[in-house]
Amino acid sequence: MNEAEDLLATAEWDLPPERHRHVKDVLMQQIDHDTRHAEQPSVRRRFVRPAVLVPLVSAALAGVLLTTLTGGGHTPAAKTSGASGTLNRIATAAMASDTLPVRDDQFVYVRSLERANTGTFTGPVRLGALHTEERWSAQASGPLRITGWLRSSGKDAVMPGQLIPVDATEPVPPGAARPTYRWLASLPTDPDVLLARLRKEARPVEGESTDQAVFSLIGDLISGTVMPPVNAAAFYRAAAKLPGVREIPDAVDATGRHGIAITLDDTGFATRDEWIFDRKTLALLGSRFYITDPDRGITRETLAGTSAVLETAVVDGKGEVPARAAAR
Repeated sequence: MNEAEDLLATAEWDLPPERHRHVKDVLMQQIDHDTRHAEQPSVRRRFVRPAVLVPLVSAALAGVLLTTLTGGGHTPAAKTSGASGTLNRIATAAMASDTLPVRDDQFVYVRSLERANTGTFTGPVRLGALHTEERWSAQASGPLRITGWLRSSGKDAVMPGQLIPVDATEPVPPGAARPTYRWLASLPTDPDVLLARLRKEARPVEGESTDQAVFSLIGDLISGTVMPPVNAAAFYRAAAKLPGVREIPDAVDATGRHGIAITLDDTGFATRDEWIFDRKTLALLGSRFYITDPDRGITRETLAGTSAVLETAVVDGKGEVPARAAAR
């Protein structure tokens, strides 16, 4: 089996939803690389991973959907100290949140504002228009083929207005690839024990360190989910223990809200994620994503996508939109 075939196999539902889009980009770049450089020595490619949680949808969308988040750029100023203290303050704030248990027959609903790449996998980055995405994640305790539902609206949305099943080729049990409330609640709450567990769960891709993969996995699990406050706090305290984590004094989400950001530097990897938090409440606002990829003409760190969490709630059925008062 060649590398492209390995990636195709990996792109099934054994990875967290956000990572599928990265694997898809890696696969497409590998195919392009194999086609253009068949007679040249192998060269390490620098790949893209989006920072927002957007699952793959059913096979009907194959070949058309969900390109990576990309866009214009700058290199943000960053503070190299204070990230650990900030993450522990965020953990304390998370402990004070009021989250009710989620039943296995319910769905976690997330509405977000996104900007995604409308360019090609191998060309320069081009941000599309802001659009809204709604996701319903099934909480069933057993393996599922349809793990949730997705609906997009606005310019550059994928199949706008249609409720699309998130369809896996094989049933997916609760876990890092399908983080249900019950599964998240079962995780260790001691940050050292949790970090050891996450190092086993993380799946680094080519050129990515285990620490970077763990940081990305935590980002997947804290956005688009509902979990007990003690577990949310444990994720932030585990992130505080990662080498290279740092605080950025000012970052802006997709709605224009300013906040503080947490990121992790991995000099051997082409991408960098930022988690953005409200300065006062320390609630998660959204994320930003940066890329450097000389093979695509991206020679300096470039803003490559942005998202904002607008609403998170628990609903009883797919397609159901919560009343604003019920949002949590």
